[in-house]
Amino acid sequence: MHRTRIKICGICRPQDALAAASAGADAIGMVFHPASPRCIGIDDARQILAALPPFVAAIGLFVDADAQAITHITEQLRLCAIQLHGSESPQLVAQLKPTPVIKALRLGDDAEQTLAQWRAAITDMHLSNLRAILLETPAEVPGGSGVPNDWNVLHRLQQSGSFNGLPALIAAGGLTAQSVGEVVRLLRPFAVDVSTGVESARREKSPQKILDFIRAVCAADAGG
Repeated sequence: MHRTRIKICGICRPQDALAAASAGADAIGMVFHPASPRCIGIDDARQILAALPPFVAAIGLFVDADAQAITHITEQLRLCAIQLHGSESPQLVAQLKPTPVIKALRLGDDAEQTLAQWRAAITDMHLSNLRAILLETPAEVPGGSGVPNDWNVLHRLQQSGSFNGLPALIAAGGLTAQSVGEVVRLLRPFAVDVSTGVESARREKSPQKILDFIRAVCAADAGG
């Protein structure tokens, strides 16, 4: 049976990382984009990582940063993977080898063209480190907007074969415990990514919302 992996993003406090891990999350995300209200510094990140149990992946989120800046933070914190949430190019992904990369895409009217460009780049540039495509809401704010994605549009793209030849798919964008089960049943993504939907306040996660979210994913995986 396929098990949908779960990432809790926008972690700003050690206790929230621990709550995510205790509830069964596979990964946590930390934001290193200065314009984000969930941005944290290196010292905060170290405290979060110190609280994180084994076997829970720590992922750093960046927005249109250069390869040197990304690599500097990644190496200091020994992050498991990088999540790129801006308009980063395939060339930047190549510069970040061999570190695993998740690339967020906001698929609008030009979705077919965007996917085709990335599909070609994977082959032409040997982007073996591009491990997943995150399907984010086509919104102005990079990550954590809380705005629901258009899941039916993404399902039609999936059914038409538009995602063929691309790495694993991660569903994101306005997910909550109330909506994630339907998304999992519709798309059967490799993983789901949530930030705003499990917050009690900005920069603070709710342990109960995290638990409810993970339970909803597990129920959908089990056919519920």
